[in-house]
Amino acid sequence: MLTKGTTSFGKRHTKTHSLCKRCGNRAFHNQKKTCASCGYPSAKIRSYNWGMKAKRRKTTGTGRMRYLKTVNVRFKNGFREGKKSN
Repeated sequence: MLTKGTTSFGKRHTKTHSLCKRCGNRAFHNQKKTCASCGYPSAKIRSYNWGMKAKRRKTTGTGRMRYLKTVNVRFKNGFREGKKSN
């Protein structure tokens, strides 16, 4: 007699997901070769409107914004660089 429960669970020792290069989550499916979290290697980041909370966690402004945080100041100055202000 075959069992679907206890004895079958003991055979599970291979990992289906490994670390993703792009998002760093352990969501990269080894056989499918796609990330369940960010959709890598797809060019566009995976996001859905039914997951508004997930979008909020990943959106612009949740990270360091190394480039974007300076844009506002430079816009205010008319994007002039290397000149004295009048």
